[in-house]
Amino acid sequence: MEAQLLPGGKGLTLTGQLGDVMRESAEIARDLLWAEAPRFDIDVKVFESNGMHVHVPAGAIPKDGPSAGIAIIAALTSLLTRKPVRADTAMTGEITLSGLVLPVGGVKEKVLAARRAGLRRVILPKANAKDLRKLPEAVRQEMDFVLVERVVEALHDAIPALDLTYYTEITV
Repeated sequence: MEAQLLPGGKGLTLTGQLGDVMRESAEIARDLLWAEAPRFDIDVKVFESNGMHVHVPAGAIPKDGPSAGIAIIAALTSLLTRKPVRADTAMTGEITLSGLVLPVGGVKEKVLAARRAGLRRVILPKANAKDLRKLPEAVRQEMDFVLVERVVEALHDAIPALDLTYYTEITV
């Protein structure tokens, strides 16, 4: 997942053979960040005077579904705060405008793909905890799973340098 600011641009550009549902996830991620910009120490004016481009590599492979919501919002948060996303962590989860993280399908396959890629940490929706039982015991033992219910929890784990101390209650 890549994100780029487009000074003087407008709107959200998405590339990488994305379907409509994944495009909606990107719009939700952008709009959630825009609405919560002050809480993330992001200047709201950046949304008004810049466009954003999100690219999902492997452009020849069609991609669709809401599962990339967490990854998209992590990429945009990293872009707008200039704080890096952990390089050792995979993530999946649908996000809502109210900041919830909803369950997704294919957790076993996604975890095994992360493992094949050399990653040992995965952020998952808490509602998908039951799906971890489908993984081989050896995989469960060598991987770390971070189960989240809200976007702010996922961002706290994915971007350790992000200051979220203003969240005495997780409200995003």
